[in-house]
Amino acid sequence: MTKNRVLICTFLALTSGLVGGYISGQITLAIHSQKCQNQGWVLKEVCNAWVTPGAMWQGSTTGLWTGTVLGAFAGGLVTRQSRN
Repeated sequence: MTKNRVLICTFLALTSGLVGGYISGQITLAIHSQKCQNQGWVLKEVCNAWVTPGAMWQGSTTGLWTGTVLGAFAGGLVTRQSRN
């Protein structure tokens, strides 16, 4: 398993980064969309259209970085050599 350590760590880091980016983007979008709930129908749609790109960008980049770092850490723990 330690032979492919770099490959395993890279795969785990990228996978967890993409999943973290998606989940964080959805959460941030839901939080930012709550600001638009008190508007009328037309203004709510305009507000959501205005808020969505920034919220998705902010949440996705945060989740991507966090997920990548945590995935690389987890990959390192999984593939570490025993000290025996």
